[in-house]
Amino acid sequence: MLEFDEYKIKLNNIRPELDNLKDALKLDAAAKEIEELEAASERDGFWNDVEKSQQVQKRLKGLKTKVENYDSLCATWDDLYALCDMALEENDDSMLGELQEEYKEFTEKMESIKLSTLLTGKYDANNAILTLHPGAGGTEAQDWASMLYRMYCRWAERHGFKYSVMDYQDGDEAGIKSATIKIEGENAYGFLRGENGVHRLVRISPFDANARRQTSFSAVEVMPEIADDNTIELRDDDYEMQVYRSSGAGGQKVNKTSSAVRLIHKATGIVVSSQVERSHFQNLENCKEMLRAKLAEIKEREHLEKISDIKGVQMKIDFGSAIRSYVFMPYQLVKDQRSEFENSNIQAVMDGDIDGFINAYLAKKAET
Repeated sequence: MLEFDEYKIKLNNIRPELDNLKDALKLDAAAKEIEELEAASERDGFWNDVEKSQQVQKRLKGLKTKVENYDSLCATWDDLYALCDMALEENDDSMLGELQEEYKEFTEKMESIKLSTLLTGKYDANNAILTLHPGAGGTEAQDWASMLYRMYCRWAERHGFKYSVMDYQDGDEAGIKSATIKIEGENAYGFLRGENGVHRLVRISPFDANARRQTSFSAVEVMPEIADDNTIELRDDDYEMQVYRSSGAGGQKVNKTSSAVRLIHKATGIVVSSQVERSHFQNLENCKEMLRAKLAEIKEREHLEKISDIKGVQMKIDFGSAIRSYVFMPYQLVKDQRSEFENSNIQAVMDGDIDGFINAYLAKKAET
């Protein structure tokens, strides 16, 4: 029964940290803002301005989720402590397995919430827009890009986030030539921005008849969704628009009429495209959203005062530029070159279990 006493000591030691987390999350201020927003939403005429009312509801939902997550954490602490007391009183060690599993989940959830307090960037609370580009290597690289695409979709599902396809271009034989997805959820951009960079794959190629080991690269661009931000102004004469017919196998993702849209930002040479919607007007809106997001991300990353200072920067997608390596053969290991975090359960990672890498990156950034 000594294990239960040890867990009580652990829980007592972690309690001050849990109490301090309330201040770090600014929950008193959040509770006050919830009151104000709920009062505003009950006023006459609130729903007349649909866009503003939706923003208020989104903010309200985010604040309530933050409070509920912390309250749930505190309730779990109480339950774990009560479980220890019960086991000691009844001299019942059959509860140890349950205690160990729930304590592990509790500490992981607490660590994740703690790390969310580090998300103080201008756009960290926003939704995220991810674009994937295969590097050189044809089908092999395109297949790797589609594997990453699936990984991020599974990550979104694990967190209860919504994701939607903004652009999708099939590969020639397999995989994708490029794809853009929007992931909607509280702090989606803050959590995912560290995924920006080149991802390296080492495996026995399924496309090589001689079963040789291949190294492939794909780039992931992560940008914040930009709503009302007058610093990211996009005028019609800032870009060139091209309308073309969608290409590739497509399936349900791609509309095959001449409604695909490509925008070229004149000042920077940045190119965005969309071909998944039914009309070129919808694809144009997708493109504008992606372009604003890309400009905002570069402006934030480079600490620039003006959008006009942005230069078109191309990511080098090859050896020496990878932020993370995914090795399938001759051993299995995923390792991040920046935080040194690694996970040997490569199937879990490819199924969206990347929180360890995200948290390690955020913790590393907090130290610098």
